[in-house]
Amino acid sequence: MKKIIDYTLFKYSDLNITVISIIKLIIFLIVVLLVLKIIRKAIYRVEKIDVAKKYSIYRLVRYAIILVAIISGLQLFGFNLSVLVAGSAALLVGVGLGLQNLFSDFISGILLLLDSSVKVNDVIELNGMVCTVQEINLRTTTVLTRDDKYIILPNSDLTKNQLINWSHSNLASRFEVTVGVDYASDIKQVMSLLKETVNNQNGILELPSPFIRFTDFGDSSLNFSIFFWSEELFRVENIKSEMRIKMFESFNANNITIPFPQRVVHINK
Repeated sequence: MKKIIDYTLFKYSDLNITVISIIKLIIFLIVVLLVLKIIRKAIYRVEKIDVAKKYSIYRLVRYAIILVAIISGLQLFGFNLSVLVAGSAALLVGVGLGLQNLFSDFISGILLLLDSSVKVNDVIELNGMVCTVQEINLRTTTVLTRDDKYIILPNSDLTKNQLINWSHSNLASRFEVTVGVDYASDIKQVMSLLKETVNNQNGILELPSPFIRFTDFGDSSLNFSIFFWSEELFRVENIKSEMRIKMFESFNANNITIPFPQRVVHINK
């Protein structure tokens, strides 16, 4: 039995792969997987931390354990780590310049997981694109757009570029819907109808209270804005659409006109 487990399957320099080393490696991997599972359950059981931060903490711990597991696994086969370190140092000098973007993405991924400026389930706006964060990995971040398309972004795009995090400090954000009416309209009646519309709209918070503002005298219309707060950050465009439909129906029922743009053309004879 001892001869079987000590049988050498492969040997090269200091690397010696035996049957017993394979068995040890399998047991070691099972232990690592069990440890990761226990740590995940322990982290997600803590109620004082929100889900997004739990995700970041677990990811960092997971990467650290995997790194330690790889190093320990190599040592099980008698691999000389000093040779690996020396070889990798020389290799990094040679290819470092060509892998700057890759290293930048890795560092950005670690920063995102550490500082929690962008977290899983956050609604962000990057270069005019509104999306929700689905997954943050070491090199890339997966987001879901309002068109239900998954986009994989390099982490450096999130740390180098300016972005808006709609849900960074609060679940609710303020939004605006604008409309213009004919100059012959009764301003007080228009504001009353708009107030009625926003009060009957689902998905809008009562506090902070929504309000109506007469914003400007336009070229061909009196312009008004409805300001409201909602927690439906990702699908707020659906709420805006429903409000516009109700506004249009309310204006038609009360003979209030939404004018076409008007232009006066002078012809010199």
